[in-house]
Amino acid sequence: MLTLSQRLSQQQKLSPQQIQYQKLLQLNTLALEQRIKTELEMNPILEEDMELSQDQDDKEKDKEDEFDEVSDPDNEEFELEDYMNDEDLDHEKVNRSNEEEVFQPLAPVRETLYEHLLEQLRLRDLSENLTMLGEEIIGNLDADGYLKRDLDELLEELDLFEHVKIEYEEAEELLHTIQHFDPIGIASRNLQECLLIQLRALKEADEYYKYLAIKMLEEFYNDFTKRRFEALKQKMNLTDESLKKTVELIQSLNPKPGEGNFETLEMNQITPDFLLEKVDDNYIITLNDKSMPSVTLNRSYLEMFDAKKRKGRKKNPRDKETYKFLREKFESAKWFIACIQQRRETLLKIMQAILERQFEFFEKGPKYLKPMIYKDIAEAIMMDISTISRVVNGKYVQSPMGIHELKYFFSEGLSTDSGEEVSNKHIKERLKEIIDDEDKSKPYSDDKLAELLNDEGIHIARRTVAKYREQLRIPVARLRKEL
Repeated sequence: MLTLSQRLSQQQKLSPQQIQYQKLLQLNTLALEQRIKTELEMNPILEEDMELSQDQDDKEKDKEDEFDEVSDPDNEEFELEDYMNDEDLDHEKVNRSNEEEVFQPLAPVRETLYEHLLEQLRLRDLSENLTMLGEEIIGNLDADGYLKRDLDELLEELDLFEHVKIEYEEAEELLHTIQHFDPIGIASRNLQECLLIQLRALKEADEYYKYLAIKMLEEFYNDFTKRRFEALKQKMNLTDESLKKTVELIQSLNPKPGEGNFETLEMNQITPDFLLEKVDDNYIITLNDKSMPSVTLNRSYLEMFDAKKRKGRKKNPRDKETYKFLREKFESAKWFIACIQQRRETLLKIMQAILERQFEFFEKGPKYLKPMIYKDIAEAIMMDISTISRVVNGKYVQSPMGIHELKYFFSEGLSTDSGEEVSNKHIKERLKEIIDDEDKSKPYSDDKLAELLNDEGIHIARRTVAKYREQLRIPVARLRKEL
C-alpha cells in the first residue's frame, strides 16, 4: 500500500558558482588560459582587451552607474550593481596591469623520434608492403626505443587487417635495417641485442676490447648484468686491467636509444604557476600569468542590455527573450570573472603560507625541508584541506632552488634523537649523499645504510631504507659495485 509522508532534513549543496570556482582552482596556468579562451568564445558578454586605459576604465564605471539607476520593469530585483560592483572585484583587469609584457617567445619545434625514423625509412628503396611493416615496427616502439611486441604478432596483424603477407625472413631483415638507423640500436628487442648492435657498429674502439666486450655480452651476459666481476675474470681469463677496460667500453654504450634529443608524445613542458624571486632579504611571489587573456566586458552588449531594460513593459516577446539571454550571460560573466579573481587570491595566499613555513628550504636547499602536511597550511590560512589539495595538485613554483611541484613541499616527518622533526625528503637526500660517497668497490647494503642513519640519530628501519632507495631509483648494493 502506497503512503505519503513529509520529512524535513538539511542537505549541503554546492551552488553552480562554487562548483565553477573549485574547477578553476584545480587548473594550472596553461589549462586556465585555455579555459578562459573557451569562455570568451561561449559568452558574448566577455571579451579580451589587452590594453584598456584608465580613462576607459572610468568611462566603463560611469556607464555601469547609469545602468544601476534603471529599475527592472518586470519587478525582477536585478541591478548591475548586484553583479559587477563587488568591492573586491576589479572586473576590467583581473589578470595583468597595463604595463605588463604580453609577448611570449615560442619554443622551437623539435622532431619526434617517430618522425626521425620514418624519414629514414622512406629514404630506403622498399616495397609498399615492407614500408607498411616498417611503419608498424616504428609505431610500436616504447619510450626507451625498444620493440616489445613480437615480430610474428605484427605480421599477423598486417595479414588480418591489411591483407599484406610478408615472410618472417624478410621481416627480420627489415628489422635489422631499422636497428641500424640513427640512433643506432633502436628497435632492439632487449638490452643484450641493443648493446651488441652498437658494439659491432663501433669504428673507433680498440679491436681487442671490442672483441672481449662482444664475447662477454654473448656468452656471459648474466654475469655481466649481475656484476659478478670475479666470475667474469675467471671464465674469460682476464686481468684486472682488461676486465676494467672491457666493462668501461660496454658502459659507454647507450642502453636507451629512444631517449635523447627527440621530442616524445608523452613529453610535457612544465610551465611554473608561481615565480619566487629574492629581492634583498625578501622573497617576492608573483603568479606566472602574463600570457593569460585579460577578461573584460563587451561594451556593445552592455549598451544593448541597457536598451532592452529601458523599453520597460512595452517589450515584445522577442525583446523579452533577448533580455533574458543577456541577463543570463551577464550573470555568468560576473561569476566567471569573480572566480578568476578569487583563484588568484587563494593561490597567492597558499604559496605565501608555504614560503613562510619552508623559508629555510628556499634559503639553503632540500636538506632544510621541514615536515609539513595539508592540514598545517589549511589551519594557517583558515581554509579547508580540500582547497589546499586542489591548489597543490599539478602546480609548480620556480625559485632560486629550481622548479618544484607544490606537492614536493609536503611530507611526513621523523623525530631524531635531539627531538628535531626532519622531513622524509631530507632523509632521502642524506641517503643519496651516503651512497654517492661510498666505496664503489664495496657498496653499502641496506642494513648498513640503516645503521649509518641510526648513528646520525635518524631511527629508520632497513625496509624503509630499501623503499627510499627504490624511490630514488638507486639500485641494490650488488648492482652499484664498480671495479
